[in-house]
Amino acid sequence: MSQGKSGAALAAALLSIAISTAPAWADDDIGTEIVDAFEKVYGVHPGFRANHAKGIVTEGSFKATPDAAALSVSPLFSGASIPVTVRFSDSGGLPDVHDGSSGANPHGISIKFKLPNGDESDIVANSLKFFVVSTGDDFRSLLMAIAASPPTAPKPTKLDEFLQAHPTVGAALGTLGIPDSFADEEYYGVDAFVFVNKAGQRQAFRYIIAPERLVHISEAEAEKKPPNYLMDEVAARLKTGPVTFRLRAQLAQPGDPTNDATKAWPADRKVAELGTLTLDRVVADSDAVQKQLLFLPGNLTDGIEPSDDPLIDVRDAAYPVSFARRNQ
Repeated sequence: MSQGKSGAALAAALLSIAISTAPAWADDDIGTEIVDAFEKVYGVHPGFRANHAKGIVTEGSFKATPDAAALSVSPLFSGASIPVTVRFSDSGGLPDVHDGSSGANPHGISIKFKLPNGDESDIVANSLKFFVVSTGDDFRSLLMAIAASPPTAPKPTKLDEFLQAHPTVGAALGTLGIPDSFADEEYYGVDAFVFVNKAGQRQAFRYIIAPERLVHISEAEAEKKPPNYLMDEVAARLKTGPVTFRLRAQLAQPGDPTNDATKAWPADRKVAELGTLTLDRVVADSDAVQKQLLFLPGNLTDGIEPSDDPLIDVRDAAYPVSFARRNQ
């Protein structure tokens, strides 16, 4: 992979889950610094997200399984049909990125649940099975390394040095595939959260958003696709019928790390079925609607709490900065 392509693809991967209110430990400028760094990589595109600039907004509903209520007192799991707004997206800050390119990967899904009392709750996930770094300091250093490593930079570049010192970056990017459809991709909440049930018992977990079928295509196949094939395909598919996903939770066992998003939990951990996400339409003016949408990983209901994963706060540090800039 060339240095230029490596930097752009790496920045795109990081952007999939990295940008989102300020962590308690961080200085007040962390969100601004993150957004500024990515604007150096992609340029400034007024009206668009610094991260996941290209996307499409759909609507539907979520209905929990009976078993979900045993894990958490969250109103998400009441069994009622809850309206949802769901945005699918390509990674990166380019509004015209090719949907099948490396710069568009990982692809993202953000879910906003609209509760009967008027409250909202969010899930932000993407197709990385685990994250590239584990701390906010490393994440900021990685962004700075990308910005300082253009194709003309002398070798070894700052990015080369960072990648050598942090092998988790390459390992995480190696989990990616290229989907034939947003509806045929599996998405992961790489950060750990905590369920709290009626008895006050706590259970750490990570979200999985599973399609009815998982279909990946080769790079050669992706290159032959039209630039907007993912956006166009999901819009056409929803005209013929609903798209469904299973919302699932991988449950941690004692000793599984909850503070390190670079470490996947063992595959034999129990996976609980939380419910069915059903999408049935694209919103009438997706471009205008998505400009106004703000998804925050830390926007939670009672019965779901953040873990000790520091990246939850880091992700909740920059989304409002990007939101404010695109709505100026």
